Amino acid sequence: MVHVDVHSLTQPVGILRLAAIIVTCVTFSLVASAGYVPSPYWAWCMFTWCFCFFFTLLIVVLEFSTFSRKLPFAWDDFTTAFAVLASIMCLPAAIIYPVFFSCDVCPRQIAASVVAWACLGVYVGEVTLTRLRPGGQIRGFLSTLPGLMKMLEVFLACLIFTSLEKRQYEGTPELQWCVAVFSLCFISAILIILLTVAQLSSRVPFFDKIVIVYDISAAVMYITAVVIWPLYSFPNNGRPPNCGYLCSWDKLVMITVMTVLNFCVYVLDCVYSVRIVFLARSE
Repeated sequence: MVHVDVHSLTQPVGILRLAAIIVTCVTFSLVASAGYVPSPYWAWCMFTWCFCFFFTLLIVVLEFSTFSRKLPFAWDDFTTAFAVLASIMCLPAAIIYPVFFSCDVCPRQIAASVVAWACLGVYVGEVTLTRLRPGGQIRGFLSTLPGLMKMLEVFLACLIFTSLEKRQYEGTPELQWCVAVFSLCFISAILIILLTVAQLSSRVPFFDKIVIVYDISAAVMYITAVVIWPLYSFPNNGRPPNCGYLCSWDKLVMITVMTVLNFCVYVLDCVYSVRIVFLARSE
């Protein structure tokens, strides 16, 4: 039987989640009232705050109604993973919005920029509290280092997709290969996360080894993108003098940087997974 749990709102994590609901709502309300900006980065910032608001509210409602105890997956793992993901998403949003969409005479944008950093602080606080469990125990795949790296891989891929424009790679097979790499690795990482959250990974034969094969393949494919993307994007393509903020050339740079970062994450993920699966079993 479902009943209400007031303690879920009065404990420190519950208070932080209520604060997160308020600050994310205030942030996207201020940004929306300041006016729409036809930019994928503006859309990404708005999506970040709306996404965090909705899922934080959902988590609070499910815990308050105790319905979370009846869900067929590891609830603590999910909430910890969401807090980490929200922190990762809020960090670039708190940087991008004031840099590109605020000014000295824009009071709403300035207020939104300040509250955006408050959003980041609240979610970082939640991550700190949820990971400080008695005995230092970390439960669930998404609360471990490999799980966190999987979420980081997905997040960096989202930033790449935000910067992609069809004209950047249209008619160039080499750049189309890079887009295919971003897409395949993104879909595979999402699938791994869903299988682990739904606790279905144990039903997949040799799941750990499949993940390692995926990590190695993704690292190899990403290193081709690290080389190919700047090689075919920047020759004879300097930054236009009238580029301004957020022009196509800047987006090419953003994609290049995010590709390198994601390659590094995949390499670390691969090394760590191999160490855990093979070395731990040999001891």
